[in-house]
Amino acid sequence: MNNRMLLALATATAMTFALPAFAADSAQDFVDKAAAGGMFEVDSSKIAEDTAQDQAVKDFAQKMIDDHGAANAKLQTIAGEQKLTVPKELDAKHKADLDTLQNAKDAVDKPYVQLQRDAHSEAVTLFESYAKDGDNAQLKTFASETLPTLKMHQEMIEKIAATGTSTTGEAAPATSSTTPAVTTTDTANPAAPVPGANSFTEDQAKDRIQDAGYSDVSKLTKDEQGIWRGQATKDGKNTTVALDYQGNIVAGTN
Repeated sequence: MNNRMLLALATATAMTFALPAFAADSAQDFVDKAAAGGMFEVDSSKIAEDTAQDQAVKDFAQKMIDDHGAANAKLQTIAGEQKLTVPKELDAKHKADLDTLQNAKDAVDKPYVQLQRDAHSEAVTLFESYAKDGDNAQLKTFASETLPTLKMHQEMIEKIAATGTSTTGEAAPATSSTTPAVTTTDTANPAAPVPGANSFTEDQAKDRIQDAGYSDVSKLTKDEQGIWRGQATKDGKNTTVALDYQGNIVAGTN
């Protein structure tokens, strides 16, 4: 009997460790983790919006406040309907990360970017896992609908991290028609915009173009190559603009 109990315990332990590191094992667990992550996104981004020196970082922080603020409100509504409890304060890990940011002696840009990279990696894992295997239909739908935005955020912060954040407040250089879209060591780089299956929705494409400094974005259509094309204004001038599946934005295209 003891051997059987030990075997059952070992099997249960193995199943636990087989789960993704940031997966949720119940509806309440998902709400706890998603709410804590969402609150951290807003709180940390408020710090960065006020104190970051790089404009690209400040712009990203503002988008996190807007997007995660809306997602947090939606999660709270669904959790209330499902009689689930939404935590009102951060867990210990996120509190420690927030303290690190608040107490940074130098510019917060680099620590904020790294915290955002980690946070979005965890969030994408959590939402992907629950969208696939979650035990609550409404929360599964919420996870599935929120996931594309989280992935877009992840692409944005990885791009900022790859470009490097300045300490002088200078914005990262904008993508141009001669900027390589793919970096390799032994092959020629195709120029953007790059054809390919484009997962951006029209709203996401518009947001991404606006985040790059364009306004009055209109007439967006996705062509047969998977490239969003439309009209926009920048520096007081009207121009055509294109967004490819990699997130490259190119002005003056046909």
